[in-house]
Amino acid sequence: MTDTIIGRRQLLAAAGSVALLTALGALARPAAARAVPANLTAQDEADLARIQNYLNGITTMRAKFQQYSENGGIAFGSIYLKRPGFIRIEYDPPSPMLIVSDSVSLHYYDPELDQINRVPVSSSPLWFLLRNDVELGGDVTVTAFKRSPAAFELTIRQTDDAEEGKVILELGDKPLELRQWTVVDQKNQQVRVGLFDAQFGMDLEQTLFRVPKKKN
Repeated sequence: MTDTIIGRRQLLAAAGSVALLTALGALARPAAARAVPANLTAQDEADLARIQNYLNGITTMRAKFQQYSENGGIAFGSIYLKRPGFIRIEYDPPSPMLIVSDSVSLHYYDPELDQINRVPVSSSPLWFLLRNDVELGGDVTVTAFKRSPAAFELTIRQTDDAEEGKVILELGDKPLELRQWTVVDQKNQQVRVGLFDAQFGMDLEQTLFRVPKKKN
């Protein structure tokens, strides 16, 4: 089999129950109506600046995750992040799937089919977490911001692609800590990914982000 570049719907069909591909593999569409910014207070702006600085301070991350989607049920695995541009997502058995970013493309490898599919990293709704500078503004619009005594929830969209979907980030406070994100597509289908046992700032071997080779 040969490597292919596939669209959003084809990728979802190929991924089957691996619903995280909804979050990581959405191809950009032509520019749509601009997202409406949230009505932010001065305190909201200050907290968003803290969150932006926190996200920019994440150079590497290693964590376990639990993923839930209505269509795919519950799955578990490990995630490795190295900014800018690199991510590796390994699913625990019985799922054999592997997702790797080499900073240019996201590669989805299904060893059972011995097939690799790829989509541009730059078109992913979570690209803002992988790029060199995280900016909660400009091409990323904050459309909602909620605060509780020890947590924050912010909803963001790609500014020039408002109809593509949204990402809801949940962070703990004191200290700030990324805990969960939820991707909601244009059909209101949701994929929720919760992090646990997260570690930050460690050395990660570049070989983790090597694109897997097919067997044949």
